[in-house]
Amino acid sequence: MTSDSFPFTAVVGQDGLRLALLLNAVSPAVGGVLVRGEKGTAKSTAVRALSALLPEVAVVSGCRFSCDPSAPDPACPDGPHESGGGAARPARMVELPVGASEDRLVGALDIERALAEGVKAFEPGLLAQAHRGILYVDEVNLLHDHLVDLLLDAAAMGASYVEREGVSVRHAARFLLVGTMNPEEGELRPQLLDRFGLTVEVAASREPDRRVEVVRRRLAYDDDPAGFAARWADEEASVRARIVAARRLLPSVRLGDGALRQIAATCAAFEVDGMRADIVMARTATALAAWAGRTDVLAEDVRQAALLALPHRRRRNPFDAPGLDEDRLDETLREFGGDDDPDTDPDGPGGGGGGQPPAEGPGGGGTGTSPGTGEADGSGEADGSGESAESGESQRAGAGSGERSPVGAAEPFRTKVLSVPGLGEGAAGRRSRARTEHGRTTGARRPGGALTRLHLAATVRAAAPHQRARGRSGPGLVLRRDDLRQATREGRESNLVLFVVDASGSMAARQRMGAVKGAVVSLLLDAYQRRDKVGLVTFRGSAADVALPPTSSVDAAAARLESLPTGGRTPLAAGLLKAHDVLRVERLRDPSRRPLVVVVTDGRATGGPEPVALASRAAGLFAAEGIASVVVDCESGPVRLGLAGRLAGELGGSAVTLDELRADSIAGLVRDVQGTSRRAA
Repeated sequence: MTSDSFPFTAVVGQDGLRLALLLNAVSPAVGGVLVRGEKGTAKSTAVRALSALLPEVAVVSGCRFSCDPSAPDPACPDGPHESGGGAARPARMVELPVGASEDRLVGALDIERALAEGVKAFEPGLLAQAHRGILYVDEVNLLHDHLVDLLLDAAAMGASYVEREGVSVRHAARFLLVGTMNPEEGELRPQLLDRFGLTVEVAASREPDRRVEVVRRRLAYDDDPAGFAARWADEEASVRARIVAARRLLPSVRLGDGALRQIAATCAAFEVDGMRADIVMARTATALAAWAGRTDVLAEDVRQAALLALPHRRRRNPFDAPGLDEDRLDETLREFGGDDDPDTDPDGPGGGGGGQPPAEGPGGGGTGTSPGTGEADGSGEADGSGESAESGESQRAGAGSGERSPVGAAEPFRTKVLSVPGLGEGAAGRRSRARTEHGRTTGARRPGGALTRLHLAATVRAAAPHQRARGRSGPGLVLRRDDLRQATREGRESNLVLFVVDASGSMAARQRMGAVKGAVVSLLLDAYQRRDKVGLVTFRGSAADVALPPTSSVDAAAARLESLPTGGRTPLAAGLLKAHDVLRVERLRDPSRRPLVVVVTDGRATGGPEPVALASRAAGLFAAEGIASVVVDCESGPVRLGLAGRLAGELGGSAVTLDELRADSIAGLVRDVQGTSRRAA
């Protein structure tokens, strides 16, 4: 089998990524791979290249759901099928776009024919196409929540169900789930994160020779894809044969009690939730042994399995970096492994071959790398525009501004729900009311395009007056296209939560910055759970700065906040104007996402000429445009000036103290931001 796609064996380095993918090729029961890493590290290229190495799949001829001829699905919509026969086809890799519709993922059922003719006319979706193959999601962390829910259901049950007003279709959907993501753009929901068997961190190599080889191979491939693939054909065939041999050996691999005890002890030592980690580690260790050509699982297999299966299962909140303490891992394996010490050779995990990806083929490519740290084919775009916004703020504050070293954040807490008033139409989330495809039904309308959510009662009411004129004679309704009604639903949307944080000397003088940072971190955690985008503007000294442009990565915002220095005057007007400018730009990029501005300050304004008047005029811009806002009042002490409350009034929003921000405070559980959004319905 030949392919003009970039060869898997031609990927330079990235040993951990290649190994994780190959282990899933050997044993799909491992449960897939999540690949985390920066831009331009061949995450997508390696995943797409894997499909060319997978053995062919035997399917029932003409079945749209890829039934196995030796054991066809008795409930297959194209069935029933007779056992035996069939044909072989290449394994599929199906890509799920992050913006796909629900019908594109699970399939579409023709409701009009189902009601009028009693026929289940079903068009299969991507889950059906991916059955017994690979389902690949690039930028999986940006996948909409309703699609994540469907993926979770299919992964848990091995089947997909399509239901439309009591009419249902079920088909098998067992696939290898592979996702890639850039952590800078936000994290995954914990439920989906746990569904990935293995995780790998990838990064670009900093070795000039290796980077040269990456560029050389990429240019050669772009100049002559077919010729480049042909030069790697022997290496591809060798790895393909090794996968087939490992699959045959896999049922004979023995997972002894000693290895099982090491697996259980390791999962307990690292306090992972549930039992899925133990099962995935056992399957991964077995696949490692088969890949190495052994029938016994060794301690080195258990160690490598832990490095691949546990890092993403140890996170307790989105601000925890995934990873594993390898010294602690080795201690646990030694304690429960007797004389069978793990191989900790840093030059290549596995020692006996279990942890080794295919060797470099023609063209060399330099020395090996440790898992997840090598470079790739360079197919992604390089981007050296790393953000260092807070450094600019520090420079502008300069010497003599009273700058103080960063203060750590206090312990986070559960916050009240801050929401934008009105009814939006933004991306699905969990913060503010919005018209959505999912949620409670609030009415009906004529469908503008394809019918996706039938309002049965409204459809029957529309068709009922015309039955006699249409010559109805049987029990079924005589329907026309104009009778169909689409259900309108109300759910929740995500918002852009823009934090405007006062880092001036007045905030630090009374040692409040720790509590202030704790409050903002708490709000960031709330934003993560509600799937919001977040941004961070800070002001101090003589200017304001965008510490973090709007992003889905709340952990990046927390990191910027943690390193935020304090001191100097309070240029409140500059902070508000900078925030207004950020919202103006973001409105052009994402016009349907409504903003919520959270100003964290004591309300003082001391920077620049006429600071109070300038701050008042800047706040008036938000009120004039109906931008939802809330001021977190950080003023403390026996004498309170009420400046933050006055600022909230000028913004057209509301004020809440640090104590009132807590969800368990006596002020109540929910505080809706006052004011009317400019885009609210």
